[in-house]
Amino acid sequence: MKRFEHKVVIVTGATSGIGAGTAMAFAAEGASVVLVGRNMERGEKIKQEIINQGGDAVFIFCDVSNAPQVQQMITTVIQKYAKIDVLFNNAGIMLQSVEIERMSLEDWQKTIDINLTGTFLVSKYAKPYIIKTKGTIINNASIAGLQHYCAGRSYAYSASKAAVIQFTHQMAKNYGEEGIRVNCICPGIVDTPILGNRDRHLYAQRVPLKRLATPADIANVVLFLASEQSSYLTGVVLPIDGGVCL
Repeated sequence: MKRFEHKVVIVTGATSGIGAGTAMAFAAEGASVVLVGRNMERGEKIKQEIINQGGDAVFIFCDVSNAPQVQQMITTVIQKYAKIDVLFNNAGIMLQSVEIERMSLEDWQKTIDINLTGTFLVSKYAKPYIIKTKGTIINNASIAGLQHYCAGRSYAYSASKAAVIQFTHQMAKNYGEEGIRVNCICPGIVDTPILGNRDRHLYAQRVPLKRLATPADIANVVLFLASEQSSYLTGVVLPIDGGVCL
């Protein structure tokens, strides 16, 4: 039996990078996967890839920073599957790093809205159903949010990811007695579209393992944290960075 057979998994930011890779990994392990994102073309393409490989998936358009859209997304999931077992709060953006005096309020607010408020909203509306299944939540932060790692001039991004880490701690502490496990991953430098045109080779030289992470590297850890193999782990903040934080 596959690890996630008969499980319903929501993956936000599922139309590219870590989200897409993790969604496909969950599907390969038997899960019914809800792909959540704002790019309909890519979302439908990934959904069809999963279905073509014998899996079960749906794509739901949703801006995670928009409360009514999040509510409707969760309603749609329950109408189709009647439950939620795993939530992977992965949706996030990383805008260009600039000096603080050059950062616009719009860019600051957009980063906080998607990276932090989005995590809050999806967790808020999914939680009543995750309680029923004694399920699990995995939040995607970043090494940029860790106290001992400073990522250049990524003020808004780092602040939002540090808040996601503390949000994880709070949820894990307060909802453990209700049967919900909440953990947090902190990826390092991952070869995804969020890196834009940045020099991959240059970034790889900063990593003790001398390579960037792939979405599959991150997906392997997310699936572990969502599985029964990690049944005694909650409140964990786990760097997946090839040693960058050392």
